[in-house]
Amino acid sequence: MQFDFGKNWADYSAHALNAQRVREAREAFEALLAPAGGVRGKRFLDIGFGQGLGLLSARAIGADVVGIDINPTCGEVLRRNAAWFPEVRAVDFPVIIGSILDAHVVERARAASAGGAGYDIVHSWGVLHHTGDMERAVRNAASLVRTGGHFVVALYNRHWSSLSWRAIKFAYCKSPALVQRSMVAALTPVIYLAKWLATGKDPRRQARGMDFMYDVVDWVGGYPYEYASRDEVLAMIEPLGFRCVACVASEVPTGCNQFVFERAR
Repeated sequence: MQFDFGKNWADYSAHALNAQRVREAREAFEALLAPAGGVRGKRFLDIGFGQGLGLLSARAIGADVVGIDINPTCGEVLRRNAAWFPEVRAVDFPVIIGSILDAHVVERARAASAGGAGYDIVHSWGVLHHTGDMERAVRNAASLVRTGGHFVVALYNRHWSSLSWRAIKFAYCKSPALVQRSMVAALTPVIYLAKWLATGKDPRRQARGMDFMYDVVDWVGGYPYEYASRDEVLAMIEPLGFRCVACVASEVPTGCNQFVFERAR
């Protein structure tokens, strides 16, 4: 059982995406990748590319890119959203539809990395905690980073309310459409107030080119759902041969902590 992220990204792209949001997404993407030395001229893998803005931004900057997403709709959305990137004339790069938990998908991605040498940057923002096996997803993703390369990942933070949110997400995905809409309507003011209290900012002013209402649907329905504290993420990834070179804590307690790891061996 899994939330249909592809449908949500398709709706967002059709009704909420505009030039300003594309610009904001590109700026946030470049800022996130700065500790890894940027992406220009590098081999770049995006795991769970969603609406494609990160993958297309990397391509527009001059990276050699490959994308993975489990949802076929995301492949369609990616091709449509390429129209927002004049530097990207067509989606003429490898796009793999499948799960990072699938060994065959991992090997296809490895083979696409210049003869299996691995990637300079493996990027996965807010995805691996939705696979149903976050630790194995992290290990598989990290295995695709070459020595000296970077693993850029964002994962939901552990919070006392996380278990309750998991139950809400499970209930959403098991419910008919009318109940789902009712759950979103009931929880929107709760999420708005919580974000406003945590940040002191109007939650409707989203970062990374996002939209508040589509984020609410994503958050309420986003199942499977796992989470980890900052220390738990470090304990998960550093033994794989990485060192953390940058960490940005989430503005809200249940949001994504962002990490940039460098592969030392």
